[in-house]
Amino acid sequence: MLVVETIAKIRRAYFQDKKSIKQICRELRVSRNTVRKVIRSGVTKMTYERTIQPQPKIGPWKGMLDEMLAANARKPKRERLTRIRIFEELRARGNDGGYDAVRRYAATWSKEEQEASAAAYVPLIFDPGEAYQFDWSHEIVVIDGATTTVKVAHVRLCHSRMLFVRAYPRETQEMVFDAQDKAFAFFGGACARGIYDNMKTPVDTIFVGRERAYNRRFQQMCGHYLVDPVACTPASGWEKGQVENQVGVVRRRFFVPRPKFKSYAELNAWLEDRCVAWAKSHPHPELRDRTIWELLEEERASLVPYAGLFDGFHAVPASVSRPVSFASTRTATLWMAALLVALSRSAPMPSGLSSGRTARSWGNMPGPSAATRPSANREHGHCTARKTMSPQ
Repeated sequence: MLVVETIAKIRRAYFQDKKSIKQICRELRVSRNTVRKVIRSGVTKMTYERTIQPQPKIGPWKGMLDEMLAANARKPKRERLTRIRIFEELRARGNDGGYDAVRRYAATWSKEEQEASAAAYVPLIFDPGEAYQFDWSHEIVVIDGATTTVKVAHVRLCHSRMLFVRAYPRETQEMVFDAQDKAFAFFGGACARGIYDNMKTPVDTIFVGRERAYNRRFQQMCGHYLVDPVACTPASGWEKGQVENQVGVVRRRFFVPRPKFKSYAELNAWLEDRCVAWAKSHPHPELRDRTIWELLEEERASLVPYAGLFDGFHAVPASVSRPVSFASTRTATLWMAALLVALSRSAPMPSGLSSGRTARSWGNMPGPSAATRPSANREHGHCTARKTMSPQ
């Protein structure tokens, strides 16, 4: 390969000294093709890049090594094999190459996978009824005199920017279903796509890129509302930046100073009223001459019609057992405990419970009153249910 000094001599000899190609070849001891290439191309340096990298040791094992690297990438971070361990596994299967070849190939494979994952993106401009975004936040309120950390579900229509928030005691799968049902009923329909982060309640497995293995019940819910779920790339919060920004706005505007309520039902009714008031008083961030509420009224015509309540509760028969601590059981156990106490005292059933139907109204869930505390149950000889409902 020619060095830059030789290329400079050829150019000066031809363009400045007006020497012939034959004379330049004789003086510099280079071929005529080389001199012609320098003169015609006008380059001042020449580089060589290998287009095909021979891999005599890795080549026959590329398919198996790709499968091993892909399977390793899908494992939790604590369970992934190091490259030296992958090399040892490959050697155990008969490969006789060195570690450096496996290390270089694994590094190239990882870089290509990261670039492919970064190339997949979520558009930040949305058509009416195209998509909504979902997320959770933790807020502090006072319910029935007790300071409580509540889990707030946030739903945001990407086109009109209409927001919907609802508070729950936990982030279980049943509450994810209930939050979206209440949001779709409030909006008047659902969107074609739902953008989520990688929550454990809907996502079972995260693959490379945007591929996800969703929970079976979550897929049933999406099929019920005709929603196509889309998961964000891990550590890429900007892909659902609207709802991320909504979390901060709602926290500053709705939960500061700390609000006080008698029950979750009263809290959620207040939150719904605040969402409507906010939408009617704030302009759309792009269409400044119109409010968010006006854009929602137009977008409703493009939404998927509301399909009604999705029965996302999975009932599991359970026998009455010894008293258990309600702090360590699911919310559904609180319902059954309240029902047992009411029946034992011949009192009316708690609001939301009736014979022959599943309780779904989390807003009317009874608080930890004296009648439902474990100590009170032991004093009156009442029993509690170990478990009545659980997500699948």
